[in-house]
Amino acid sequence: MSDSTGTKAVETASKGFLDTFRGNILASGRKPRTALFGFFLAWVAFFAILWLMPLPAGLSLAGKATLAVVVWACIMWIFESVPVGIAGMLIPMLLVLGGAVDKFPKAANGFTTPVVFLCLAAFLFAAIMQAAGLDKRIALSLLHKVKVKTVNGVIWAMFGANLLLSLIIPAANARAATLLPVVNGITRLFGDTPEEQNGKKAIVIQTLVYGSMISGMCIMTAHLPNLVLVGLFESELALSLSYFDWFKLQWPYLGMFVITQWWVQHYFKTRSVGIRGGFETVQTQYRELPKTSQAEWLILAVFAFIAIMWVTEDWHKIKSHNAALIGLALIFLPGLFGFKWKEVQDRTIWGTFLLLGGALSMSAAMGSSGLAQWLSDIIHPLAAGHPWWMILLILMAGTHVIRLGMLSNVAAITMLAPILLALAPKLGLHPVAFTMLVSDTDSFAYILPTQITAAVIAYSSGTFSMTDYAKVGWVSVLIAIAYGILVMAPWYAFMGIPVWDPAAPWPFK
Repeated sequence: MSDSTGTKAVETASKGFLDTFRGNILASGRKPRTALFGFFLAWVAFFAILWLMPLPAGLSLAGKATLAVVVWACIMWIFESVPVGIAGMLIPMLLVLGGAVDKFPKAANGFTTPVVFLCLAAFLFAAIMQAAGLDKRIALSLLHKVKVKTVNGVIWAMFGANLLLSLIIPAANARAATLLPVVNGITRLFGDTPEEQNGKKAIVIQTLVYGSMISGMCIMTAHLPNLVLVGLFESELALSLSYFDWFKLQWPYLGMFVITQWWVQHYFKTRSVGIRGGFETVQTQYRELPKTSQAEWLILAVFAFIAIMWVTEDWHKIKSHNAALIGLALIFLPGLFGFKWKEVQDRTIWGTFLLLGGALSMSAAMGSSGLAQWLSDIIHPLAAGHPWWMILLILMAGTHVIRLGMLSNVAAITMLAPILLALAPKLGLHPVAFTMLVSDTDSFAYILPTQITAAVIAYSSGTFSMTDYAKVGWVSVLIAIAYGILVMAPWYAFMGIPVWDPAAPWPFK
């Protein structure tokens, strides 16, 4: 009798323990089975690569250790088994203990890069705008002016804003950061029905990620990898591209937004989703806004000052991250504003900041350990001997595989573009057209939010999960690849640089 009672007690305790685990995972907004499966899969993959996988030819031990961390991080981020910020924090530790990097400061260098401070400043600006109520004011004013009534109307209005900002703000992540509080204010106008939640996802992904990246392709100064490519062509080939030449080559990329908009609209089923109450609600809320306060005008003045600093960076030589920090110093002058630090602190996305630092650390390790070069070398034999369009297809797909573990577009292009430029003559292709076509698809790395800084900023809005992003993103990647081969390659040929003719004379003066 006592044995039976004891057995039941153990079963009850065991059941209670498992139920507690399950309940805690549910309470955190995740699915227990998915979260636990991803957690164990990530660690099994990590140790299997680190300890069981034979060292591939041409890859160093540090490169194999980095590969283990990349696979671990990708699985953790896809399944969201642990908070993404915690996963980001763990990356430097794994890089050191796995042998990818010898010193912790080097492994954690992603937390000290300029882009991290730029993004943190952007998150603080967004929090300040929320604390002051400016996000709602700007959102309602924008929707009121353009008379937007639907999700699709919001997306097109914000794409217009993206195009205007691309003329003055020289980075896709800075544009996404600028629009983040505005988009947050717009999404708050929608309710919580499944249809409206899908509408929010479509707005954030299409505006802050796809819109920021596509608009940046056309303006030479609007996307930092553009400048990397132009500088490479000048230094290695003695070929120059003017601001206007770049626009003539790249403007057809604007058409890709039409296709991604169709796909996002189809996937999230937002064709008939409108703002709750329609345009009348926007009008009513707009009229109920109080008069713009002195504090709000001062905040806008500081933001305008930062924007001017970004636009005139070539003149004063103050980098964008330093300009953003100068703006923060101005905003927090004692007595200038009345809100408390806690109001800003509670609205700042600290988890995303940690995610960003970890992703940048991993990106740096891929380059320093030789993993990225090894992956590129694997792709080359696969491309040799094929027609030009198949070579582009293979290299574009290979680029997206490499980009799974890399956050920075600038770092990726800096690493990949010289390799592509060297590969072109070996493959019998035009070096500029080939390098640009493959490099451009790198900017459309839409599988994980951690592949693009603008997507990290968008993820901080909390409107979509990594699974949402990946499900809509993999088709968007296919669209980008197809667009490059079917639209941009023929357009380059029309402009005088056919990818299939390495001897074509340079058409630009």
